[in-house]
Amino acid sequence: MSDLIAKAAIDRRVQEIIEPVINDMGFELVRVRLMSGKSTTLQIMAQKPDGTIEVDDCGQISTAVSAVLDVEDPILDAYTLEVSSPGIDRPLTRLKDFEQWKGYEAKIETDELIDGRRRFKGELAGTAGDEVLIEIEEGTIGLKFEWLSDAKLVLTDELIREVLRNRKDAGQIDETQFDDVETIIDGDEEND
Repeated sequence: MSDLIAKAAIDRRVQEIIEPVINDMGFELVRVRLMSGKSTTLQIMAQKPDGTIEVDDCGQISTAVSAVLDVEDPILDAYTLEVSSPGIDRPLTRLKDFEQWKGYEAKIETDELIDGRRRFKGELAGTAGDEVLIEIEEGTIGLKFEWLSDAKLVLTDELIREVLRNRKDAGQIDETQFDDVETIIDGDEEND
C-alpha cells in the first residue's frame, strides 16, 4: 500500500477516477471513503499544496468530481457526495504527512500486532526511509508505513494555535479573530 488515502477496493477505484481531476485543479487528494449506514456518503478530503482549502474550492471540486463520477459510475447505490477539508485533527494518509506534522501528537493504528499492540499515541518524530517515527512512553519507535491502517493528528491546544497562526500569517483570518481564539485557548489551559 503506497498511502492511506483509500483503503477499500471501491475507495481505491474512486481515487483512480477522481485524483487526476483534483490534481489538475491544483489540489491534493487527502482521503476517500465510501461510508454506509442509514444513507451512503462518499467523503472526499482535499487541500491545496500549502494545506489550505476554502469553501468555494470544495464546491468547485464537488462539481468537477460529480461530473466524472456520473460518467464512470463506480458506485452502484445512491450516495451523497461530501467534499471537505481534512480539518485540524486531520488524517495522516501519506508518508510526507508524518514529516510535515513532526512534533505534534498523533494516534496511529497498525494492521498487525507490533510488540503486542496495534495502537500507538505519541509525538510524531518524522520519518526515516519508509518508517514513521513516533515518540511513545518507551522511546522513539519506527513503524513501517505499509503496516499502518489508520493515523490522525490529536486535537490539542498547540495544534489549534499553530493552524490558526498559519492562517493569520497567510491573511486568512484577521488579528482580532486570532486574539479571540488565543484568549479562549489560554483560558482553557488555566482551568486544567
